[in-house]
Amino acid sequence: MKILFFKTLASTQTYLKELLATKPTLPLAIVADTQTDGLGSRNNSWVSQKGNLFLSFALRLDSLPSDLKLESASIYYSYILKETLVEFGSKVFVKWPNDLYLKDAKVAGMITNIVGDTLVCGVGLNLQNSTKSYASLDIEIPREKIVEEFLKNIEKKLLWKQVFSKYKLEFYRNQNFFTHFKDTKLPLSKAVLENDGSLSIEGERIYSLR
Repeated sequence: MKILFFKTLASTQTYLKELLATKPTLPLAIVADTQTDGLGSRNNSWVSQKGNLFLSFALRLDSLPSDLKLESASIYYSYILKETLVEFGSKVFVKWPNDLYLKDAKVAGMITNIVGDTLVCGVGLNLQNSTKSYASLDIEIPREKIVEEFLKNIEKKLLWKQVFSKYKLEFYRNQNFFTHFKDTKLPLSKAVLENDGSLSIEGERIYSLR
Protein backbone atom coordinates (compact mmCIF):
# COMPACT_ATOMS: atom_id res chain seq x y z
CA MET A 1 0.00 0.00 0.00
CA LYS A 2 1.37 3.41 -0.93
CA ILE A 3 1.74 5.80 2.02
CA LEU A 4 1.87 9.61 1.78
CA PHE A 5 3.33 11.49 4.76
CA PHE A 6 2.52 15.10 5.67
CA LYS A 7 3.65 17.50 8.39
CA THR A 8 0.20 19.01 8.96
CA LEU A 9 -3.30 18.40 7.60
CA ALA A 10 -6.69 19.58 8.73
CA SER A 11 -7.71 15.90 8.75
CA THR A 12 -6.15 12.87 7.09
CA GLN A 13 -9.64 11.54 6.41
CA THR A 14 -10.92 14.76 4.84
CA TYR A 15 -7.78 15.03 2.71
CA LEU A 16 -8.09 11.43 1.53
CA LYS A 17 -11.78 11.82 0.67
CA GLU A 18 -10.98 14.89 -1.44
CA LEU A 19 -8.06 13.08 -3.07
CA LEU A 20 -10.35 10.26 -4.18
CA ALA A 21 -11.95 12.67 -6.66
CA THR A 22 -8.67 12.55 -8.64
CA LYS A 23 -8.97 8.75 -9.00
CA PRO A 24 -5.67 7.79 -7.30
CA THR A 25 -4.34 4.24 -7.37
CA LEU A 26 -5.70 2.26 -4.42
CA PRO A 27 -5.05 1.10 -1.77
CA LEU A 28 -3.63 4.34 -0.41
CA ALA A 29 -2.78 5.63 3.07
CA ILE A 30 -2.28 9.15 4.43
CA VAL A 31 -0.29 9.93 7.60
CA ALA A 32 0.14 13.35 9.24
CA ASP A 33 2.37 14.54 12.07
CA THR A 34 -0.42 16.82 13.29
CA GLN A 35 -4.07 17.53 12.48
CA THR A 36 -5.87 20.81 13.01
CA ASP A 37 -9.44 19.55 12.56
CA GLY A 38 -9.49 15.81 13.21
CA LEU A 39 -12.73 13.83 12.91
CA GLY A 40 -14.16 11.35 15.41
CA SER A 41 -17.29 9.26 15.82
CA ARG A 42 -20.77 10.84 15.95
CA ASN A 43 -19.41 14.09 14.43
CA ASN A 44 -17.10 14.64 17.39
CA SER A 45 -13.65 16.11 16.92
CA TRP A 46 -10.54 14.07 17.64
CA VAL A 47 -8.02 15.89 19.82
CA SER A 48 -4.90 15.97 17.66
CA GLN A 49 -1.80 16.51 19.75
CA LYS A 50 1.61 16.33 18.12
CA GLY A 51 3.45 13.04 18.55
CA ASN A 52 0.43 10.81 18.08
CA LEU A 53 -0.67 8.77 15.08
CA PHE A 54 -3.10 10.23 12.55
CA LEU A 55 -3.76 7.79 9.71
CA SER A 56 -6.41 7.30 7.03
CA PHE A 57 -6.49 4.64 4.34
CA ALA A 58 -8.69 3.85 1.35
CA LEU A 59 -9.59 0.42 -0.01
CA ARG A 60 -11.76 -0.53 -2.95
CA LEU A 61 -14.96 -2.20 -1.81
CA ASP A 62 -14.41 -5.08 -4.21
CA SER A 63 -11.04 -5.78 -2.55
CA LEU A 64 -12.46 -6.33 0.95
CA PRO A 65 -12.80 -9.80 2.53
CA SER A 66 -15.70 -11.59 0.86
CA ASP A 67 -17.64 -12.14 4.09
CA LEU A 68 -17.16 -8.67 5.63
CA LYS A 69 -20.38 -6.70 6.06
CA LEU A 70 -19.72 -2.99 5.67
CA GLU A 71 -21.70 -2.29 8.85
CA SER A 72 -18.97 -4.09 10.80
CA ALA A 73 -15.93 -2.66 9.02
CA SER A 74 -15.04 -0.55 12.09
CA ILE A 75 -14.95 -3.66 14.28
CA TYR A 76 -12.87 -5.56 11.72
CA TYR A 77 -10.18 -2.91 11.24
CA SER A 78 -10.14 -1.88 14.90
CA TYR A 79 -9.46 -5.48 15.84
CA ILE A 80 -6.66 -5.78 13.28
CA LEU A 81 -5.08 -2.63 14.75
CA LYS A 82 -5.48 -4.10 18.22
CA GLU A 83 -3.81 -7.35 17.14
CA THR A 84 -0.97 -5.38 15.55
CA LEU A 85 -0.30 -3.52 18.80
CA VAL A 86 -0.61 -6.69 20.89
CA GLU A 87 2.10 -8.27 18.74
CA PHE A 88 4.42 -5.57 20.11
CA GLY A 89 3.36 -6.19 23.71
CA SER A 90 0.42 -3.83 24.23
CA LYS A 91 -2.56 -4.78 26.39
CA VAL A 92 -5.17 -2.77 24.46
CA PHE A 93 -8.60 -4.24 23.70
CA VAL A 94 -11.48 -3.29 21.41
CA LYS A 95 -14.51 -1.59 22.93
CA TRP A 96 -17.44 -2.17 20.62
CA PRO A 97 -17.41 -1.12 17.90
CA ASN A 98 -14.47 1.13 17.04
CA ASP A 99 -12.36 2.16 20.04
CA LEU A 100 -9.20 0.78 21.61
CA TYR A 101 -8.99 0.97 25.38
CA LEU A 102 -6.50 0.40 28.17
CA LYS A 103 -8.45 -0.51 31.30
CA ASP A 104 -11.19 2.17 31.38
CA ALA A 105 -9.54 4.85 29.21
CA LYS A 106 -9.65 5.31 25.46
CA VAL A 107 -6.34 5.20 23.60
CA ALA A 108 -7.49 5.05 19.94
CA GLY A 109 -10.53 5.47 17.73
CA MET A 110 -11.52 4.24 14.27
CA ILE A 111 -14.05 5.82 11.91
CA THR A 112 -15.16 4.38 8.56
CA ASN A 113 -17.06 5.87 5.64
CA ILE A 114 -18.15 4.74 2.20
CA VAL A 115 -17.16 7.08 -0.63
CA GLY A 116 -18.49 5.78 -3.93
CA ASP A 117 -16.87 2.38 -4.47
CA THR A 118 -14.28 2.97 -1.74
CA LEU A 119 -14.02 2.34 1.99
CA VAL A 120 -12.21 5.14 3.85
CA CYS A 121 -10.97 4.46 7.39
CA GLY A 122 -9.46 6.98 9.77
CA VAL A 123 -7.39 6.15 12.85
CA GLY A 124 -6.34 8.33 15.77
CA LEU A 125 -3.95 6.69 18.24
CA ASN A 126 -2.39 8.32 21.30
CA LEU A 127 1.25 7.28 21.31
CA GLN A 128 2.67 9.65 23.89
CA ASN A 129 0.29 12.53 24.50
CA SER A 130 -3.28 12.51 25.74
CA THR A 131 -5.80 14.67 27.54
CA LYS A 132 -6.87 13.76 31.08
CA SER A 133 -9.81 11.67 29.88
CA TYR A 134 -7.76 9.59 27.44
CA ALA A 135 -4.88 7.14 27.76
CA SER A 136 -1.61 6.82 25.88
CA LEU A 137 -0.31 3.60 24.39
CA ASP A 138 1.36 1.35 26.96
CA ILE A 139 4.37 0.51 24.78
CA GLU A 140 7.01 2.59 23.05
CA ILE A 141 7.11 1.93 19.32
CA PRO A 142 7.88 4.18 16.35
CA ARG A 143 4.81 5.49 14.60
CA GLU A 144 6.17 4.34 11.25
CA LYS A 145 6.50 0.76 12.51
CA ILE A 146 2.88 0.69 13.63
CA VAL A 147 1.71 1.98 10.25
CA GLU A 148 3.89 -0.50 8.36
CA GLU A 149 2.75 -3.55 10.31
CA PHE A 150 -0.91 -2.50 10.52
CA LEU A 151 -1.15 -2.00 6.77
CA LYS A 152 0.63 -5.32 6.17
CA ASN A 153 -1.94 -7.05 8.36
CA ILE A 154 -4.78 -5.35 6.49
CA GLU A 155 -3.41 -6.61 3.19
CA LYS A 156 -3.60 -10.19 4.47
CA LYS A 157 -7.38 -9.85 3.95
CA LEU A 158 -8.32 -12.16 6.78
CA LEU A 159 -11.91 -13.32 6.59
CA TRP A 160 -14.42 -11.65 8.91
CA LYS A 161 -15.16 -15.00 10.56
CA GLN A 162 -11.47 -15.36 11.47
CA VAL A 163 -11.34 -11.93 13.09
CA PHE A 164 -14.78 -12.18 14.70
CA SER A 165 -14.10 -15.56 16.30
CA LYS A 166 -11.29 -13.92 18.28
CA TYR A 167 -13.16 -10.74 19.08
CA LYS A 168 -16.17 -12.66 20.35
CA LEU A 169 -13.99 -14.34 22.98
CA GLU A 170 -12.86 -10.91 24.20
CA PHE A 171 -16.23 -9.16 24.11
CA TYR A 172 -16.67 -9.71 27.87
CA ARG A 173 -14.19 -6.86 28.35
CA ASN A 174 -16.99 -4.49 27.23
CA GLN A 175 -19.13 -5.26 30.27
CA ASN A 176 -18.47 -2.00 32.10
CA PHE A 177 -19.10 0.26 29.10
CA PHE A 178 -22.04 1.77 27.24
CA THR A 179 -22.87 2.40 23.59
CA HIS A 180 -24.92 5.24 22.12
CA PHE A 181 -28.14 4.56 20.23
CA LYS A 182 -30.78 7.14 19.30
CA ASP A 183 -29.35 9.62 21.81
CA THR A 184 -29.51 6.98 24.55
CA LYS A 185 -26.71 5.24 26.41
CA LEU A 186 -27.24 1.48 26.52
CA PRO A 187 -25.18 -0.81 28.82
CA LEU A 188 -23.04 -3.30 26.95
CA SER A 189 -23.42 -5.64 29.93
CA LYS A 190 -26.92 -6.39 28.59
CA ALA A 191 -25.81 -6.83 24.97
CA VAL A 192 -25.58 -10.03 22.94
CA LEU A 193 -22.93 -9.91 20.21
CA GLU A 194 -24.34 -11.34 16.99
CA ASN A 195 -22.27 -13.13 14.35
CA ASP A 196 -22.41 -10.18 11.95
CA GLY A 197 -20.95 -7.86 14.60
CA SER A 198 -24.24 -6.20 15.53
CA LEU A 199 -25.66 -6.11 19.05
CA SER A 200 -29.01 -7.28 20.38
CA ILE A 201 -29.76 -5.15 23.40
CA GLU A 202 -32.99 -4.25 25.17
CA GLY A 203 -35.07 -5.27 22.16
CA GLU A 204 -32.95 -3.33 19.65
CA ARG A 205 -30.60 -4.58 16.92
CA ILE A 206 -27.69 -2.14 16.70
CA TYR A 207 -25.05 -1.95 13.98
CA SER A 208 -21.82 -0.04 14.38
CA LEU A 209 -22.15 2.29 11.37
CA ARG A 210 -19.10 4.28 12.42
